Amino acid sequence: MPGLFVTFEGGEGSGKSTQVARLAARLRALGMDPLVTREPGGTAVAEGIRALLLDPERRPVPLAEALLMEASRAQLVATVLRPALDAGRICLCDRYADSTLAYQGAGRGIDRALLAQWNTAATEGLNPDLTLLFDVEPSLGLRRRSDAPGATNRLDREPLEFHERVRACYLELARSQPDRWVVLDASLGTDELEAQVWETLSPRLSRARV
Repeated sequence: MPGLFVTFEGGEGSGKSTQVARLAARLRALGMDPLVTREPGGTAVAEGIRALLLDPERRPVPLAEALLMEASRAQLVATVLRPALDAGRICLCDRYADSTLAYQGAGRGIDRALLAQWNTAATEGLNPDLTLLFDVEPSLGLRRRSDAPGATNRLDREPLEFHERVRACYLELARSQPDRWVVLDASLGTDELEAQVWETLSPRLSRARV
């Protein structure tokens, strides 16, 4: 696959979505045309699933939550990500399969080996070339979320212990695949973090055509 697939992972309030937008703007300024998408979401079907999953008034059981995530992912991979990568584009995805291992696995307690099998089925084996982990203490991330404009979602309202399990899983995943993962200190200022993202990504840009 000739494109470049970059995923952005991290807990609530880690600032990863801001960095996705900043990186996309930087690439466009260089004449590139990155695909920017997110999970859950990125397609009409998946955005409907996202609204359901994040609605504070709804509470699917953990297994149903995980299956909805996989359904959203399958739709995104088949109809958006694979076509864009086949065309040689840079794809920036705000969350991907690792989020399921962290949130539904470590957070909810679903067997991670089972979730890994579901991830493989939903993605048809499509793995990122690079995963950026925006690591932040959960207490700081949740404070940022509560201070930000707009309503909090269902995941924001989970107890601190839930978010600590999510963070620990992310760090474990990063240690297990150091060739794919780069851990960034998300407590840094936005501009400094943007510079680190660019320093990490720029050497890999020759792989993508557009």
